[in-house]
Amino acid sequence: MGIKAYSQKSGTAEFKRSFLEHINSVRAAGCNCGTTYMPPAPPLVRNNDLEKSAKGHAWDMSNNNYFSHTSKDGRSMEDRIVFAGYYFNGYKSFIVGENIAFGQPTIDVVMDGWMKSEGHCKNLMNPQFKEVGVAENHRYWVQDFGGRESFTPEQQKMIRSGQLRIIQGKTNSHSD
Repeated sequence: MGIKAYSQKSGTAEFKRSFLEHINSVRAAGCNCGTTYMPPAPPLVRNNDLEKSAKGHAWDMSNNNYFSHTSKDGRSMEDRIVFAGYYFNGYKSFIVGENIAFGQPTIDVVMDGWMKSEGHCKNLMNPQFKEVGVAENHRYWVQDFGGRESFTPEQQKMIRSGQLRIIQGKTNSHSD
């Protein structure tokens, strides 16, 4: 795929570019996630709020010596993502997801592992996800995914006039 095999310093522009390039090359090709064929999906774009959430969770797991989607203080993946600023208010739909890994030395190795895991692979290929934040801290890897769909101008007008009501639901996805 042309992705460098060395470990880029986490948080640098090269690290972010390389990680996003790897994710989007897989999404562009489509693949099998376990026994499920996942067709090509649109490319993801970086999101600073999702990156903030991913960095915080990678740092927390590394510094507190644990590996889980649930922080030691009880916060869920969705709690961390929303707390980092990735809000759902004002959007027609909202979905978040997370992949975590530990021990892999490079982007190539961690991505290879995630692609061999059906749940991680499905997160990476989910067409509902539009944005991503990535982080690594002492070989704790986190990808936080998000997808938000705005209301159309017509729907916004109907909401303001009271002709359309918003009923809040909850959707999330994660893989260890």
